[in-house]
Amino acid sequence: MADWDGRGLPPVAQARMDRAAAGRLRTSLFAAREAAALRAVGLDPVGDVMGCVVEHIGWGGYGCGAYVRGFGGSLYAPPTITSGMGGYTGYAPYVDALYYGYEVALHRMLLEAQALGADGVVGVRWTQERLDGNQNREFVALGTAVRARGGQRPAHLFATELPGQDVVKLMHGGWMPSGLVIGIAVAVRHDDYYTRRQAASWSNVEVGGYTELVTYVRADARIKFAERAAKHGGDAAIVSDMAMNVWAIEAGENHRDHVAESVVVGTALAKFHQGAQAPTDALMMLPLVGTGSGSTK
Repeated sequence: MADWDGRGLPPVAQARMDRAAAGRLRTSLFAAREAAALRAVGLDPVGDVMGCVVEHIGWGGYGCGAYVRGFGGSLYAPPTITSGMGGYTGYAPYVDALYYGYEVALHRMLLEAQALGADGVVGVRWTQERLDGNQNREFVALGTAVRARGGQRPAHLFATELPGQDVVKLMHGGWMPSGLVIGIAVAVRHDDYYTRRQAASWSNVEVGGYTELVTYVRADARIKFAERAAKHGGDAAIVSDMAMNVWAIEAGENHRDHVAESVVVGTALAKFHQGAQAPTDALMMLPLVGTGSGSTK
């Protein structure tokens, strides 16, 4: 590891790929039915693959609208600031760091798949773990590499978190996974007088500030997801998971904020069927028609 510069595969990973290429035992994360279903459509498992990276996140950004106003920002700064607004207000640098961790882990996993002569990776598990508190994070991408039995190779390796049976259903319906996609957004909102009063009410009332916070952050994450799916050449995308995490911070004396983090994970799909419309399917589809705020509904 001392001679590795961080590019390409780590030496231990390369050694494992060399053993697999030499014809030794290859492992798979598939259940028996999953492997059989993929083989039926010409995709053979060639080995499990993994990519990981540990990243130090030392600075994530700062400030809700009230904080920005107090330190030379605009007096008209919105109370809820999302990472998609750009700049260094809010948590845009933190989101950039999360993207870096996930993308490096994914890239290294695909390098392992490439070393096995694979055409894609199915059933990817994308995880994030905190090490030594909150600042050091491990990002891991783990899946099973597959190779098409035919003579034609795809232009680039695909990855999907979908299980093998779902990939088979998509292929029968005229769709093919083109890439694993993640959309991340973080929003911060100052707990103003009205928000605090509603949150502490004895009545059953909506807390308007918190509704705005979670609505904005989910919309921002879905916009980023759609933009990234389109870059994969996707005609549509499957949303597999939409996670949310909310926490409070004390930004200063008598100054409390709430932060919300939304992560949308799914697969971009390329269409290869001949009809004007794809056959219907029970999976949740997100059409990639525009990437503005109107496409998030």
